[in-house]
Amino acid sequence: MRKGATVLSSHYIIRGGIEGRERLRLLARVMHPTTLQLLERAGVTEGMACLDVGCEGGDVTLDFAKVVGPKGRAVGTDIDNTKLDMARSEAADRGFRNAEFQSVDAGTGSVEGEFDVVYSRFLLTHLPDPIPALARMFAALRPRGVLIIEDIDFTGSFCYPENAAYNRYVTLYSESVLRRGGDPNIGPRLSGMLAAAGCEYVEMNVVQPSGLTGEAKLVTPLTMENIADAAIGEKLAERSEVDTLVSTLYELARDAITVMAIPRIVQAWGLRLQAAY
Repeated sequence: MRKGATVLSSHYIIRGGIEGRERLRLLARVMHPTTLQLLERAGVTEGMACLDVGCEGGDVTLDFAKVVGPKGRAVGTDIDNTKLDMARSEAADRGFRNAEFQSVDAGTGSVEGEFDVVYSRFLLTHLPDPIPALARMFAALRPRGVLIIEDIDFTGSFCYPENAAYNRYVTLYSESVLRRGGDPNIGPRLSGMLAAAGCEYVEMNVVQPSGLTGEAKLVTPLTMENIADAAIGEKLAERSEVDTLVSTLYELARDAITVMAIPRIVQAWGLRLQAAY
């Protein structure tokens, strides 16, 4: 394994560590049905070796471990060692001996070996230049391997009835990502990026968890809480405004008349047909 300097950490706007992990648990539960459908659709099956790049708390890594079974292998990489330690502990508690976690910066580093599947969710949006990271993911594939990406398009976020606090949250998130060099609306670019990286038979799909009640509505206030430091640090908002926004967004989440959605999510995947020469 080769490790690079933590390039990503200076661009990532969402709080890490234990507090950030709780948000990720919620988000993983919200995303679980559609991500599992994606893995099935992309052909992930028993016995495969899978790499989850930017795995954060390891939720999808453990999904891979379950799908590929004891004859397969699931490797998750991230730069947040607190989350990696929690992921290792959870894997051990759940008896996943085919799952492992490595500290690697997706902006500069890579993992040794070849994989049948390389996957990443909500990572490329934070990278100032996602193309080299995507090229490394493609290079990690065996011939006939599949590259799978899920990422966001914040222009698709919506709340109904329209709400000023929700709109302000969308603005603060998007501007914070842009100030750090990322792209909050990278989703529609994914299929073209996969093709440019060398993938063939590229396919795509769009999903968007939303609802009148349930955990999908809680993603918004939790995310606002977790980007507070970035928004304040970039001088986009004052602490008092952030606190008011968080409170209002929780009220909206509890309001069974208001529809809230997380950002539109683009799923894209494609095959590496040939080995490099």
